[in-house]
Amino acid sequence: QAQLVESGGGLVQPGGSLRLSCSSSANIFFFNDMGWFRQAPGKERELVATINVGGVTNYVDSVKGRFTISRNGAVNTIYLQMNNLKPEDTAVYYCRARVMSRTTWGQGIQVIVSS
Repeated sequence: QAQLVESGGGLVQPGGSLRLSCSSSANIFFFNDMGWFRQAPGKERELVATINVGGVTNYVDSVKGRFTISRNGAVNTIYLQMNNLKPEDTAVYYCRARVMSRTTWGQGIQVIVSS
């Protein structure tokens, strides 16, 4: 079972930027897709962005033009560059990896957007 470890979260002011990283213990090209989800207090977990093995990306409408998902196979890591952050982006962000019927989640990392 692969392990995923997120890093890069924290407190940022509105309009600021953060880059999240998700380091995988397995080769990231082993997975059919990887992505980022988030869960705000009192809300359900929602998809933020995904990238499949072919490099095709997908974003939730609310982050399009602000967030970018990318990957580096040399270090088995995916990233989420978050620009122009808004208070409504505040949430715990989770990394997810899927292969066949198996899904692996990271432990989550807090992002707080506040002045």
